[in-house]
Amino acid sequence: MKQINVQEAKTHLSRLLEEAVAGEDIVIAKAGRPYVRLTPVVPERAPRVFGQLRGKIQIAADFDETPPEVVASFEGRPRGRRRR
Repeated sequence: MKQINVQEAKTHLSRLLEEAVAGEDIVIAKAGRPYVRLTPVVPERAPRVFGQLRGKIQIAADFDETPPEVVASFEGRPRGRRRR
């Protein structure tokens, strides 16, 4: 955290703004006591609109069917052996 007095902030405002945007934590003090903090403005995100891809994405009919060799790999069994 960088703390500077009001007079110095007036003199170097442009530089301080750049530092704040770059992530530096800057506090401006008045009479030696913290007074304000410089922080960058974060643009508000537009709310998400659900369903924009409706009808544009298709899931394969066999999506939930996992091949036995893949299941065996996850279970640490050699391929081709059936589970009892």
